[in-house]
Amino acid sequence: MDGLLGGKRSLVIGGGGGGIGRAITRALAAAGSGVAVVDLDRDRAAEAAAEAAETGVQAVGLAGDVRSHEDVERFVADAAGELGGLDILVTVVGGQLAFVPAARVHEIADEDWNLMFEVNLRYVARAVRSALRVFLEQGTGGAIVSVGSITAVAGSPMQAAYGAAKAGLASLARSVAAEYSRDAIRMNVVTCGPVATPVAQAAQATSGIEWIPMGRAASSEEVANAAVFLASPRSSYISGQSVVVDGGATAAGPFPTRADIDP
Repeated sequence: MDGLLGGKRSLVIGGGGGGIGRAITRALAAAGSGVAVVDLDRDRAAEAAAEAAETGVQAVGLAGDVRSHEDVERFVADAAGELGGLDILVTVVGGQLAFVPAARVHEIADEDWNLMFEVNLRYVARAVRSALRVFLEQGTGGAIVSVGSITAVAGSPMQAAYGAAKAGLASLARSVAAEYSRDAIRMNVVTCGPVATPVAQAAQATSGIEWIPMGRAASSEEVANAAVFLASPRSSYISGQSVVVDGGATAAGPFPTRADIDP
């Protein structure tokens, strides 16, 4: 994908740690985009920016908390200021395992429900609103990519709040497409199945996944490839969509897997 995003300027919220965000940051830089990388930990943000800069692009690390309205608006403003504008917003921060315990619907505490929406949807809405203002002021369009989950389209036990928030993310993308396509602004979601990130592996969330037709979790790089495609001109006529990256999981239905059939 070298040169696919040459001259573009990207903000990745959640790109400093290992896993999906770091892989997306690397992939954007490899495709030629300047990048601003956000992480809660300033050192990790700086490390990710330094790694991106090794490809020859401009890169800057930003630190802050996605739960802070002021921090999220600052991320967008600082990215645009440091990079001389903004063309691409990618939101990655989210999940359940790192934030709240798994629980049945009637057992979910109000504070856990609220936290799931805060770190999976509300901050994204704030970032999207801020990026839209920049895109409209620049008058050159823009692309927004958010990392979602197949729990948005298929019920998953013990993940009700997480799935509901991710469903809201997909709805937000559809609304942005409906409202801003004439402004050359697109938004799409990479809808992921299990991904072999350090957090997921530590929680054993990628074990026992024989039900996935491909028989494995996705790599972070596979998610990053989809994100770069959706941020690039190659997806110029795609907006408001949830592009599923799940190894065939949601396509298979309630049928035996090949592992069940093969002797």
